[in-house]
Amino acid sequence: MAGTDALLGDIETARLAAGYVFYGEEDYLAEEAIRSLKESLISPDFQSFNVERFDLAATSWVEIIDTARTAPFFFSPWRIVVVQVVEKNTPGKEGKEDRNFARLSSLDEKIVREYFESPSEKTVLIVVIKGRVRKTHPLVKLFNSLPRSAVVLKEIKPLKQGPLQAWMRRRLEVLGKSATPEALRRLQEVAGNDLRLIDRELEKIVTYAADRKTIDVEDVNQVCAWTKGYIEWDLAEALKAGDQIQALSTLNRAFREGEKPENIMRVLANFFRDILLAKLWLSEGRSRKEIFAFLKPQIQEAWDLYAREFQALFSVVDRMPLEEVKWAIQGLETIDLSIKTTGASPEPLIERFVVDCCRRLQRPREWKNVIWRKGG
Repeated sequence: MAGTDALLGDIETARLAAGYVFYGEEDYLAEEAIRSLKESLISPDFQSFNVERFDLAATSWVEIIDTARTAPFFFSPWRIVVVQVVEKNTPGKEGKEDRNFARLSSLDEKIVREYFESPSEKTVLIVVIKGRVRKTHPLVKLFNSLPRSAVVLKEIKPLKQGPLQAWMRRRLEVLGKSATPEALRRLQEVAGNDLRLIDRELEKIVTYAADRKTIDVEDVNQVCAWTKGYIEWDLAEALKAGDQIQALSTLNRAFREGEKPENIMRVLANFFRDILLAKLWLSEGRSRKEIFAFLKPQIQEAWDLYAREFQALFSVVDRMPLEEVKWAIQGLETIDLSIKTTGASPEPLIERFVVDCCRRLQRPREWKNVIWRKGG
C-alpha cells in the first residue's frame, strides 16, 4: 500500500523516518498525516492494535519508548506510536503561559536520544505538539538536534488564503467533487481557517449536492450554519459598540429560535478570548495586522470590511484593561458554574452579563468599580 499526504508527501516505506515531530497550531494537518500513514502501512483489521496513542501529560517517556521497542501485534509488520503534547495557550497566573508539558528531564532526553540512535524497525513514532509553540520549546529543541535521517521536524501553521483553498480543493477531490472559486470563498467566510469545521461542512455540502460534481455558492448558502454565523457576528458587533439594545435583541432572537445557551456562552467566551490574546500579543511586540490576520483570517485586507472590523476590534482591545478582560472571563465561568450546579435559568444570567459588559464598554472607567458576583 502507498499514499500521499500534505505533510509527508508520497508515503514510501523504504523512505520513512523513524520519527516525525509536528508542532504548531494546526494539529488537524498532523491528524491527516497519521490517517494517511495508517491507511498506507496497516491493514484496517489491525489498526486498533498497532496504532497506539499516548498523552504526555499522563505518560512517561519510559513507557512510550518501551512501547515503541515492542514488536507489533498480529500479522501487521508496522506499528505507529502517537504522542500528543498539548501546550496551553491561555495565560496562567500573573499572565504567564502554562508550560507544564514542556518540561523535559535529563533522563527523558537520554531515553529519547538513545532510542533514535537505534530505532525499532517497522515502527514510526509521531509526536504532535499542539498550540503556539516556538522553536525554543524543549521538545522541539531536542528533536531538532537529532539526525534528519532519524527524525523529520515540521511546523504546522494555520492555512490561509491560497494554501487554504488548495487544501479545500484537495479534500473535495477525495470526496469526488470540485467547487467554484466563489463557493470556496463563501465557505472560508463561514468557517474561517478551522480545518476541522471546514471538513465537516464539506462533507455536508457533498451530501447535499448528491450527483452534481461541482459545488457552487448556493450549495454553501443552503447547507452551512448561518444561524450560528449571525449570532457570532451580531453579538460581537453589539459588544464592540457597547450596544445594549442590539445585544439583547440578538440574544432574544437566539433563545426564541432555540439556540442552546452553551453555544451563546461559547460565542461570548471566544469574543473575550480574542481580546485577551490580542492584548497579550501586543505586549509581546506583535503587530496589529499580524494579530488581526490570526484572529480574523476570513476577513481579507483587500475587502472594504477590513478597515472597519480592524478598528472595531482594537477599539475594544485598547479600552479594556487586561485585568478587566480576565474579569469578564471569570464572570462567564461563574455563570457556567451557576447553571451547572444550581439549575438556574441561563437566559437572565447571560442577558445581565451582556448588558453589564455593554454598559462598561461604553464607559470604561466603570470596569474597575465592579466585581462579578454569583448570580448578579
